[in-house]
Amino acid sequence: MVEVGRIVIIGGGPCGLACATELARQRHEDWLVCERHEHPGGLAASVVDEAGFTWDLGGHVVFSHFGEFDRLLDDVMGPDLVERERSSYIRFRNRWVPYPFQNHLHHLPAAVAFACLLGLARADRRDDARDYAAWLKSTFGEPLAEHFHRPYNRKVWATELEKMSSSWIAERVSVIDLRAALKSIVLRRDDRAWGPNSTFRFPRSGGTGEIYRRLAARLGDRIAYRREAVEVDPVGKRVRFSDGSDEEYDALVSTMPLDTLVGALTTCPSDVRAAAERLRHNGVWVVGVGYAEPLRDDKSWVYFPDDSVPFYRATNFAAYAAANVPLANTTRYSSYLTETAYSPARPLDAAALPGRVCSGLVDVELVAPQARIASVHAIDVEYAYPIPTNDRDAALAVIQPWLMAQGIYSRGRFGSWRYENGNMDHATKMGIDLARRLTEGRPESLRAA
Repeated sequence: MVEVGRIVIIGGGPCGLACATELARQRHEDWLVCERHEHPGGLAASVVDEAGFTWDLGGHVVFSHFGEFDRLLDDVMGPDLVERERSSYIRFRNRWVPYPFQNHLHHLPAAVAFACLLGLARADRRDDARDYAAWLKSTFGEPLAEHFHRPYNRKVWATELEKMSSSWIAERVSVIDLRAALKSIVLRRDDRAWGPNSTFRFPRSGGTGEIYRRLAARLGDRIAYRREAVEVDPVGKRVRFSDGSDEEYDALVSTMPLDTLVGALTTCPSDVRAAAERLRHNGVWVVGVGYAEPLRDDKSWVYFPDDSVPFYRATNFAAYAAANVPLANTTRYSSYLTETAYSPARPLDAAALPGRVCSGLVDVELVAPQARIASVHAIDVEYAYPIPTNDRDAALAVIQPWLMAQGIYSRGRFGSWRYENGNMDHATKMGIDLARRLTEGRPESLRAA
């Protein structure tokens, strides 16, 4: 065992709770989790509005790349999970095209399908590093990029795609070759099983946040709520909180946004501060609309590339679990959770958004014009997606090694600032791996810098 001493964990989300759970499992006793909210879960938390509808802080689904996450999930939730098959679509010219878009060209108008196929044949598929906009055109050809990928990604990221790297793609984007596209069109055969989330699990009640409420309950009073870290002294190894209290540490595990962490440091090299200032993120307004109408649609979620639709994604939340609506009664209630991204480059009128969302759900024919609205609940998720900008990796290569040399380990979705490692299973794996590194000296599996 490695003698690490006192470990303070900032953040009670998936990464922080997984780290604490693993420390407890290894019988390392000297640790504390400090969470700024009065509840656990971080970006994976859930809320219940005044009308009794449950909402996540975004369109989450539970799937996994890692055995550690699977075992933790099974241990915490047991039989209280439902399994769903993904039924996902893109709304394109008033028709539903199965996801992924490029795998289902036979659902497009014939002229559009032909143009996309021709563009795919002409795509040069260059392997050299380039920005995301160039990667889309090079991989899919101009028509596919123009009809779906560019407009949709501009809505999601609220960022110019030319300013984004293509290094994060991996399994996030389905890459189809000409032969597969031809086969799809000629045989008119769907390919709905692509990707790691073709099936997913979800809590029977309580939303995604139920996973982390149960995990946190096992840790008891070792989690201190309403303690927001505002200052970190890397020399004196002390964290100060907004209530004036402080904690000493030998190792600090931080899951707060990396730029916020660097901003809280009492001292650090100027190049570290400059690198943190180059990090970019967007925010997302989550607007949930509950209806006093029965659940009639089996779609899981739908993507919207059209700019006339305010949201980029709508999740059929009542279809995930009946308990997401009042009385768990989907014969009386249904609900849709929508997401609309914003940034300094793409601001939005937050006050007008709920009304636009309600109208938009009707316009895209997810709900009927006469559908009775029972609840509208809006949540501002200020840090939603860490944007993989062209200079992100260079910035992380400056920040992370310096922090780790000071005994500060920044992990999790925004702690690592790697969208490609930003799912719940990634965050959980980071927390477990870091606990093992601190106590046993074992290497971490996911890249931190």
